Amino acid sequence: MATGATVGAWALVLSLWGAAVGSRNLTAQIGKPLVLNCKGAPKKPPQQLEWKLAPLLCPQNTGRTEAWKVLSPQGGPWDSVARVLPNGSLLLPAIGIQDEGTFRCRAMSQNGKETKSSYQVRVYQIPGKPEIVDPASKLTAGVPNKVGTCVSEGGYPAGTLSWHLDGKPLIPDGKGVSVKEETRRHPETGLFTLQSELMVTPALGGAPHPTFSCSFSPGLPRRRALHTAPIQLSVWASCPFPAPEPVPLEEVQLVVKPESGAVALGGTVTLTCEAPTQPPPQIHWIKDGTPLPLPPSAVLLLSEVGPQDEGTYSCVATHRSHGSQESQAVSISIIETVEEGSTAGSVGGPGLGTLALALGILGGLGIVALLIGIIMWRRWRHREKRISPIFLPRKAPENQEEEEEERAELNQSEEPEAAESNAGGP
Repeated sequence: MATGATVGAWALVLSLWGAAVGSRNLTAQIGKPLVLNCKGAPKKPPQQLEWKLAPLLCPQNTGRTEAWKVLSPQGGPWDSVARVLPNGSLLLPAIGIQDEGTFRCRAMSQNGKETKSSYQVRVYQIPGKPEIVDPASKLTAGVPNKVGTCVSEGGYPAGTLSWHLDGKPLIPDGKGVSVKEETRRHPETGLFTLQSELMVTPALGGAPHPTFSCSFSPGLPRRRALHTAPIQLSVWASCPFPAPEPVPLEEVQLVVKPESGAVALGGTVTLTCEAPTQPPPQIHWIKDGTPLPLPPSAVLLLSEVGPQDEGTYSCVATHRSHGSQESQAVSISIIETVEEGSTAGSVGGPGLGTLALALGILGGLGIVALLIGIIMWRRWRHREKRISPIFLPRKAPENQEEEEEERAELNQSEEPEAAESNAGGP
């Protein structure tokens, strides 16, 4: 068991040897192991050496009972936190805040030469990434505004917080920029929590969208700063007087012409929204409960009204200091008209009347054409009968009676014509 422990300790010494050789001022992360070499000590036991620790903090803060603690190869009160290795080096398995201070070793070589070593040991702990809590949603120009609170937790040493505006350091001046800082230390771990609250007064006409960020700078040098995620805020113009409470609009009236809202097909309807408020409000229109996609206007004109225009209309008046109010709704409908001169039972619009007129004209033309055809046919028959029978084909005997009748009619018609011609002669 002792052999295994010795081998493990030597392996740890070899792996951490670079942290001890040639160093006077050392920094070690809290919880990590640290090996300090005692120069001049013999490589093999027995060695004549002594380690001393002068703590950086006061004894009442570390729990130590005396300012110097002595560690020797024979063991001592600090065996649980520090141990002298077989080669005379000092091992601190998990260094803590209480181990900060000056470590000194005094060794005596085999020929009686005394050698002293001294190390200034500081410890550190990197905190988590800082963040801005409770950020503002907007800023008002000309008045103090709280931007937010930057918080860093779990660091050692305490370090510092700083603010940046658009990537440049923001220096408190007590006027337009002020910072309220607070530092707390955990009673058990000894780690620090930092808070920094930023107040700014944006200038009138300044940047409309400033960007703020916060960074944590460690207390020990050669450590990178940690930055928060940036936040971008909008600056609003300040009001010289408190904004008045919204006053309800007077009753909004909707006037329709014709008043009944009933119009013939193809007619015109005018809707006027009256809201007696100055400055005039914006007027939007609603049909059957759905807003119409029209630009704001106090007058809605429906020309050449068709079935698609029928429905219930209302208007909404909106004023920035008076709120919004909707008018009472009115109904738009299409009425059917009766054509003048039509029968009592015929009802229709302008289209049906035009059709009836066209049919009447066509019917009259048809009757006139029929009468003209009858007259022309009778005259043709009359001329045909006056032609000499020698040029006509001989008819069948059964038609002789009809032929005689036709000749009698022809003779009767010729007698009046002859009388008329004689009367008109010399």
